[in-house]
Amino acid sequence: MARIVVLGAGLGGLGTALLLARDRHEVIVVERDPAAPPPPEDTDTAWNGWQRRGVNQFRLPHFMLPRWWQQVREELPELGAALRAAGARPVNLLEELPVSRRGPMRPGDERFATVTARRPVLEAVMSAVAEAAGVTIRRGVAVTGLTTGGRSPAPRVTGVLTAGGAAIPADLVVDCTGRRSALGAWLAATGARAPAEERSDSGFVYHCRHFRSGTGGSPVLLANLLQHYDSLSAITLPGDNDTWSVVLATASRDKALRGLREPDRWHAAVARYPLLAHWADGEAISGVDVMAGIEDRHRRLVVDGDPVATGVVEVGDSWACTNPSVGRGASMALIQGRLLRDLLRETDPADHDKLARRFDEVSTQVVEPLYRATLWNDRHRLAELAADAAGTAYRTDDPRWPISKALFAASLTDPELARGYTAVAAFIATPDEVLGAPGAVDRVVALGRDAPQYPLPGPGRDELLAAIA
Repeated sequence: MARIVVLGAGLGGLGTALLLARDRHEVIVVERDPAAPPPPEDTDTAWNGWQRRGVNQFRLPHFMLPRWWQQVREELPELGAALRAAGARPVNLLEELPVSRRGPMRPGDERFATVTARRPVLEAVMSAVAEAAGVTIRRGVAVTGLTTGGRSPAPRVTGVLTAGGAAIPADLVVDCTGRRSALGAWLAATGARAPAEERSDSGFVYHCRHFRSGTGGSPVLLANLLQHYDSLSAITLPGDNDTWSVVLATASRDKALRGLREPDRWHAAVARYPLLAHWADGEAISGVDVMAGIEDRHRRLVVDGDPVATGVVEVGDSWACTNPSVGRGASMALIQGRLLRDLLRETDPADHDKLARRFDEVSTQVVEPLYRATLWNDRHRLAELAADAAGTAYRTDDPRWPISKALFAASLTDPELARGYTAVAAFIATPDEVLGAPGAVDRVVALGRDAPQYPLPGPGRDELLAAIA
């Protein structure tokens, strides 16, 4: 068994630590933020009092997709039970849709089920479960660099350095520090070659608000969680203990919509969307929180076929991060954590070169296509939003984009395609798998090809701008 140091006690770090601890590795999680979470059942303190300044999206909306929940049920059942005990809400994404769209529920529709909660509640529960599983969590420890043990030909990482000057030795270091990962700078300080990295502004701004019900329950879902409209996208997310959140996502270049950061204008906009307005009727438990400047980034530690360093790997947002509106980050991190766990069952960490190469290989084969698909969708959606702002129709030579639009339109009237579209949104199927079903493309074309660009009821751009003026 190996001594593994996981950097970061966020969702990706704690999930990976749990998977590795269940395989009897000695797992130490190192977290920069000093404050420990409250007991899992104290959800009000988790929300109102727990500070995680190292996570800029800590109090922003989160939703755990069915793909994530499927993995939790299979691999971490104790986490699922603890989440339900803390008031996390069970949701079936298909069952929540109007019956007119989905028809009667069928055998197999349980695959659309998940359990979700606000980010502070999720982390508090995961922290308690991880410690109960034997994971050591050291909070208030800032990592400043890496220790190495020679070259062969790349530096071999043997642990981490902390701000106090102490070193924490490890057979393997797992970077789960997320979007702000400093691993590139740490590797450079060891003399390692630069990782292969691509980076760009994601181009989105998120205007978010959380609510609580005074009477119990949460608003009825009248459409999919993520809804696209002229000039913006809306996201409605159930949470734990009768809480929920609403997000209005716009293009960062659309200066005309920057007023959405003001609560009165935000509410004026939400009121114009018939499927959304009732989601702003609860007691607000946050202001309008704004998240911008988010990067799309992908980094590989194997360049031209050779590792830049060994003894260290990246998982989750440290490895690749993108637009959070589709909610795939936690699922992708857990997928990659499982890949690492499985690889360590067959590869000794002492065989550090092989481990570095194999982990890069399986991550590239399994997880990178998920990242690329998300990035593809984001690029088209940004271009569509730019066309909305210019008052023109978006056109592209990529035939997959109009087909994806037609699939959504067709899902509004075809129960089978409602399941297909929801499976893609739930991250449990790819568009190719859905469209590969017998007769699926023909039905999509027949029902969705001539649909409006935005088939859900909502204001055009001029009406939206007038509402927030």
